[in-house]
Amino acid sequence: MTMRPVPLLIAALALMIPLSLLAGRVWIDPFAPETRHAAIIVMQLRLPRAVLALAVGGGLGAAGAAMQGYLRNPLADPGLFGIAPGAALGAVLSFWTGYAVGPYALPLFALAGAGGAMALLSLIAGREGGLALFTLAGLMIASLAGALMSLAISLSPTPFAMSEIVTWLMGALADRSWREVQIAAPLSMAGIALLAAAGRGLDALTLGEVAARSLGVDPRRLPALLIAGVGLTVGSGVAVAGIIGFVGLIVPHLVRPLTDRRPSSLIVPSALAGALLLLVADCLCRVLPLAGGELRLGIALSLIGAPFFLHLLLRMRRGLA
Repeated sequence: MTMRPVPLLIAALALMIPLSLLAGRVWIDPFAPETRHAAIIVMQLRLPRAVLALAVGGGLGAAGAAMQGYLRNPLADPGLFGIAPGAALGAVLSFWTGYAVGPYALPLFALAGAGGAMALLSLIAGREGGLALFTLAGLMIASLAGALMSLAISLSPTPFAMSEIVTWLMGALADRSWREVQIAAPLSMAGIALLAAAGRGLDALTLGEVAARSLGVDPRRLPALLIAGVGLTVGSGVAVAGIIGFVGLIVPHLVRPLTDRRPSSLIVPSALAGALLLLVADCLCRVLPLAGGELRLGIALSLIGAPFFLHLLLRMRRGLA
């Protein structure tokens, strides 16, 4: 009998959210008399950052669970669709052209890049292509976007632009405001809803493509839901926070033993677990003492995710031996 992870994750978030508002280089005492300085820190700096962590982490977690269910591969990650690299390419072009100085230019460029990757993926493999073509198309888009990003960095018009590009690609929630929340939160919620709507089709797909079609799964509707859902969740996250990897890979594995292992029952718990993971990691980035400033969130999650990925590979190797 498996546990129901949703109430447990909600309780953990209810405990972690207030703590995230208090934690930082300057710790806030909740029992001290309220001061205007503390109120500004909480409402204008830490609360939007916490909400953004919930939105981005929830979207990445749900996207990872949906992709692992669709590709029937426990090592699948949202970056495989090429949507995250496409969004990153759009953001890089905003720095390269100088439009990133505008208030909404950077996220709009990133969302346009994600939309372009979604359109290209649909054009190549959105109809009757099957899983293999779908995966290969995503890898091709990711490789092309990566090459174009490297070209843009190497041809940066100024050293400052190159520095801004590299720093942004590391991923972070620092210096974000309610403006980024207004962009990311609605898009991420819409994407999670689309991925949840694809859950029944993902359950049928575990029996195989032929069996899924016999059960009434539309071979065109399911990829369309996944492309749109992953595009909204991952694209909005990259648009406001940069590249943050491994969330979509890690959290489905953590919550899968607490569910019945059906893809449909994994999407919402993975969204909650992703939100919790990103919130905790962001708090740790804030409080860790570093001489050069705050640890970048993307680097912190890569330091966690790479050993976790190695553990999965070794466990799979032992299972095949």
